[in-house]
Parts: sequence; structure tokens; C-alpha cells
Amino acid sequence: MKITFIHQNFPGQYKHLARALASDPSNRVVFISRRSDRDIPGVRRLTYGLRRTGNPQTHPYLRSAENAVLHGQDVARVLLSMSKEGFVPDVIVGHPGWGETLFVKDVLPDVPYLNYCEFYYRTQGQDFGFDPIYPCSLDTKLSLRTRNTPLLLALESCDRGIAPTEWQRSTHPEALQSKIETIHDGVDTAALCPDPMARFTLPDGRVLVPGDPVITYAARNLEPYRGFPSFLRAVPHILDARPDATILIIGGDETSYGARPRDGGNWRESMLKEVPVDLTRVIFLGHLPYDRFLAAIGVSQVHVYLTYPFVLSWSMLEVMALGRVVVGSDTAPVREIIRHGENGLLADFFAPEAIANRVLDVLTDPAAFAPLGHAARQTVLDRYALPDCLTRQTRLIRDMANR
Repeated sequence: MKITFIHQNFPGQYKHLARALASDPSNRVVFISRRSDRDIPGVRRLTYGLRRTGNPQTHPYLRSAENAVLHGQDVARVLLSMSKEGFVPDVIVGHPGWGETLFVKDVLPDVPYLNYCEFYYRTQGQDFGFDPIYPCSLDTKLSLRTRNTPLLLALESCDRGIAPTEWQRSTHPEALQSKIETIHDGVDTAALCPDPMARFTLPDGRVLVPGDPVITYAARNLEPYRGFPSFLRAVPHILDARPDATILIIGGDETSYGARPRDGGNWRESMLKEVPVDLTRVIFLGHLPYDRFLAAIGVSQVHVYLTYPFVLSWSMLEVMALGRVVVGSDTAPVREIIRHGENGLLADFFAPEAIANRVLDVLTDPAAFAPLGHAARQTVLDRYALPDCLTRQTRLIRDMANR
């Protein structure tokens, strides 16, 4: 079978799937991306670079659409070049978020296309308008409508779609949801398992071990979309009640989603002006290598995961696979996974004291809450284990190739 993946940030959601397909000698796997600094054994990587950027004079509502067209054109050129070399895939698997897959069905109309349906923007009931810090003007509502352009065109033209969670599937237009199957990317539960011998060394040389009163929080970047302001406002309540507690905050200072603070700078600096904390007890670790991230979670007694009604982070499921007790936001993507009091705890996203109280409950009696951590891992084993997810993804791709 010949498979072509398309994702500008190689390998993106296809890390495990591309590797698994490439491990079969009967398959030929090509990956089209803008990144050139990573490789997967057995995967031929083809890179492209945008020939130009969008025109600054373009109407603001159409700038994302223009950028998508530019990405789509460059990928179309790569697909044409591949075809001339004699490589025509049996299936194309791609992420539409940057417009790269806009024209795959025009270039290769007879090749089945599997679309990654990560999220579809709405002006109500999802991330938009959820947080009062981002006002909902008519102008932003109208621009959000056109932001869906590449997502809608890709979904309309694709043969099948795949969404990682039921809630993310439900954000897409109802008339097209029948195309979309819910299959998660998968969690490597063989590699991610509780480790009673875990150790995490702090920058000052202190060593934390399982059983220490450690609270963790992690996000790609520290920002409102992932509840950083709510979490930091909860921190003083935790520290006052537990003078022995250590809080590890993992994440960078860039902006993945939303906007920077109005006063400039980043959200970490902005929130520390509002909520000064003891930086010997609240440790900002920035971005961590993956093994260090796992080590930090390995010594955590309770992990806090907060999110707008938006794309669910891989990290929450990874933390659950490690058997940690998660205090999650009572928002739709988290509620799909965590059942309060059974495999984790939920708290109001906008209620720092309630978040703190959930954390303190766990710290006060870790043994009483340990079953929640066991149940969290079992949830991942039952529903998101990598072998099962890969089997379902691969079966879908083979069915499409054989159509």
C-alpha cells in the first residue's frame, strides 16, 4: 500500500501511525511537510516552502483563507511532482488546518483522502465567547466564519474523516458528520505507566519522589485557553493550606491560542504581577524534554488540567496513563473522558478556590483518592491504548485503499 501524509508540522498527529505503516515492508510511506529537521525510519519526507506570504492588503476576514490557498498550492505542486515520478498514493491522509489539503482531490481525484477533523470553529458553545477576557464583537464573529473556509472545503471534498474525540467530531457541521469516524491518535500505555521509582531533580538540586506533596500543571504554553490564569489564582490557596507542597508548572511563554495580554509580554509575567507567589515553591520549568516531563508527572500526587471547550491536549491522557489523579475543568472535552469521583475530579474552570479545594482534598488523603488514579489509567487502557487505536486507523486506511 502507498500512503501519503500531509502535515506542515511533521509528524503532528501522525507520529505513531506513520511509523507503524512504514514498519510494514509492503508499504511505501511519503510525508509532505514544511519541517525538515525530523525523520521517521522508513518514511520518505518531502518538504515544501511557501513561495510567498499573504498580501497585507487582503481583507482581514480573508487573510487566513489566502494563507490556506498558498499552502494548498505548494502541496499541490509536490503532489504533481510525485505523480510525474510515478508515485501515486493509494490513500492520502492529511490535516486541513493550514490549507495544505485544499487541492488534493483536484490534483488526484481518484485517490481517497482521509481528513483529520480536529476542530471546527463556532461562534457559540465552544472556545469563542467562553472567556470574558476575549470580547465577542460582531467583527470577530464574522472573521471566525471565514476562518472555517479551508476546514469546510476539506471536509466537503474528503472521502472519510477522522476525529480524536466524540466532542471534537460534534463541532463539525451536522450534515457532514456521517463522514467522520472517532478514533484517537493513541496513547503508548506500554511506555507510559506508573513508576514507583520516579525521581525529578529541581533546578536547585532538590529531588522529588512519589509520595511528596507535588502538584503539576502542564500546557504547551501558559495561556488562558489552557486555564493558566485560573490555576495560578488557585495557587495561593494551595500554598497557604499546605506549606510543604511544591508546584511544578510546565509550559512556555509563547502563544499557541488566543492573544497575548493587553499589557504586552506573556501570560506568566502578567499573572505573576496579579498573583505573586513564592518561586522557591512554585517552580516554572518552561518547556521540558519529553523524558523530563514524564519524570515530573511521575512524582506528582495531583495534576491540574484546564481547558476551554477546545481541542483536548494529549497531555491529559498521558497523565491519566501514568496513574495520576487529575483535577480537570468541568468543560465538554474533559467531561467526555473524566467522570467526577470515578476516574478523576472536575472543577469549575473559572473558580480558583474550587480548583484549589479539589487539589487539597487529594493532598490531604492520597490513599483515599488513589483508586481514581488507577481508574484513570484503566480508562486510557480501555479506550485510548495505542495498539487498539492504530489497528482501527490502519483498518480504515486499508478499507479506503481497497474501497
